[in-house]
Amino acid sequence: MANLRDIRSRIDSVENTKQVTRAMKMVATAKLRRAQERIFETRPYAYKMADIIAHLQRVTEPEAHRLFAEREEASGVLLIAVTADRGLAGAFNSNITRLTEDTIEERFAQERRNGNLHLLAVGKKGHRYFARDDHDLVGDFQGIFDDLQFETARDIAETAAEGYLDERWSEVHVVYNEFKNSITQNRIVEPVLPIPTERFTTPVMEEEEEDIAELDEDANLDFIFEPDAERILETLVPRYLNFQIWRVLLESNAAEQGARMVAMDNATTNAEELLEDLELTYNRARQDAITTEILEITSGAEALEEGR
Repeated sequence: MANLRDIRSRIDSVENTKQVTRAMKMVATAKLRRAQERIFETRPYAYKMADIIAHLQRVTEPEAHRLFAEREEASGVLLIAVTADRGLAGAFNSNITRLTEDTIEERFAQERRNGNLHLLAVGKKGHRYFARDDHDLVGDFQGIFDDLQFETARDIAETAAEGYLDERWSEVHVVYNEFKNSITQNRIVEPVLPIPTERFTTPVMEEEEEDIAELDEDANLDFIFEPDAERILETLVPRYLNFQIWRVLLESNAAEQGARMVAMDNATTNAEELLEDLELTYNRARQDAITTEILEITSGAEALEEGR
């Protein structure tokens, strides 16, 4: 009977787990719907801003803005790694931490050895992970995804730009999950600073190439700047940078909710399958116990009959 109690206790535990994972899936589904709406609204504007900046770079001198020209001497690298504040999202967070480490090993190992590699970890998971490896962490952007605001993107962009202008680093790259659909994310390493002369495209951008490349047909047009190119770029470039970081945060947020929804759906399915196995085991054990009791009663009755 003790075995039956153990199995029943396990069944109750798995049932409770299934209820939790099912509830988390429903919450993630609702959050994913809102996150999708935000990223689908943001992408066209962000893509068009990138088009405009790319064209302005082609019709102005590299010195037209301080964030255009590449540094002659490397002074360091800043990697912005965007993870989540919570786990239970499958490989969502580990994919980014692994990709960041691989990028450091393959491209910036020398900077790491020289102490010129800096990390800006967005999200609790990434911040805590890289803090254990004694990285030079820049800023603290933990706990931002419960109430994701544009001001956060602006603060991250300002941190990256200020360090670049102060020559603390000569390159800035962002590592993040791009949202493709509810079950698929693309792992991206995107250059941020200096602003690339060739427009960077992700797999999702390439799928929408016809929409984002409309200005390419007019690449040879002359632009008239009023009052002048430098003053316009001083206003436009920071807005562009802010909005690109904002797009990255929204991409990551939508990808996180999709990954969590899938992970919780898989966990719920696994719990249901485990419950079926446990119920079968319980019924067999119960049947064996009943059979044993019947045999004992029968044997006892026969012994009494023989004793008479």
